[in-house]
Amino acid sequence: MQSRIDWQSISTVLLDMDGTLLDLRFDTWFWTELVPERYGERNGLDREEVLERLSPEFESRRGTLEWYCLDFWARHLELDLQGLKHNAADEIRFLPGVTRFLTRLRSMQKRRVLVTNAHSGILNLKLACTGLASYFDAIYSSHEFGVPKEAPEFWARLQEVETFDKASSLFVDDSLPVLESARNFGIRHVMGITKPDSAKPAGQLDGFDTVEGIVELID
Repeated sequence: MQSRIDWQSISTVLLDMDGTLLDLRFDTWFWTELVPERYGERNGLDREEVLERLSPEFESRRGTLEWYCLDFWARHLELDLQGLKHNAADEIRFLPGVTRFLTRLRSMQKRRVLVTNAHSGILNLKLACTGLASYFDAIYSSHEFGVPKEAPEFWARLQEVETFDKASSLFVDDSLPVLESARNFGIRHVMGITKPDSAKPAGQLDGFDTVEGIVELID
């Protein structure tokens, strides 16, 4: 299901970061290739043994704040994950057309708000690498609110500090549970990104208006 946006009816644009603005390819590689490799080296395990040990732990925390918390995983895995991310930061990339999209939003005088589950250390690294902060009026991490975007409480807490009008706001994300949470909160315009990772084919987000890439919303 695809849709165009009636920009005249939009006052605030709430945007996810990873997989919506930044290429999820970096994070996919980091967590599925680099972290298992370093963990295996530290613990004398081959890749298959690492995945057998870690996959259940990752999956059991999916959708929780711990899932997104670099400090939690650094302690749990006994790895310098912040250092690994810094060393690999040159691989952080925008998805196609993102800066053009953000520039257009600014020219249309829409309020631009970044809402991400990224942990503060990684958020700051990615902002520094990309200059993304210059495109936004406000930036919020779910870690500030103590709950991930998947949780209904996140949206209520966000609205306490960012008084957006749900009827005239657009939210864009690549995660089905997050999109569902935003819609259930009452945000009228909710859009899904189906190609968050440039190295993978587009997926599906059933029940939502979608585009492969965010630049399609202005083309």
